[in-house]
Amino acid sequence: MVDGFRVDLTALDHAARGVRETIEAMNRKPVEDLDCPAEAFGHQRLATTASEFCDRWDVGVSNLAEDAEEVSGRLNQCVQDYRRTDEAARAHLAGVIARVSGEDPAAE
Repeated sequence: MVDGFRVDLTALDHAARGVRETIEAMNRKPVEDLDCPAEAFGHQRLATTASEFCDRWDVGVSNLAEDAEEVSGRLNQCVQDYRRTDEAARAHLAGVIARVSGEDPAAE
């Protein structure tokens, strides 16, 4: 039985980076670039439907990008918080050991 839990900070950091890279890729090719002139469809009703779809799709992609930015930011914050907590625990433990045992006899 394993007590406590373990967090893979490298995996958490990679996940945050992956989300950021996905957002950047989406920004390089906006939905509005996919829309084309109505005459390219050869039919006005089809052109209108495609345009409306692209408008709705653009809103959806924008909402997803905002949410993804929030997720990435929170993942980054978690990594920083875990690292600060680990460092504080290490420093505390080092202080406890020094208080209990006194000076390190192996130190010069």
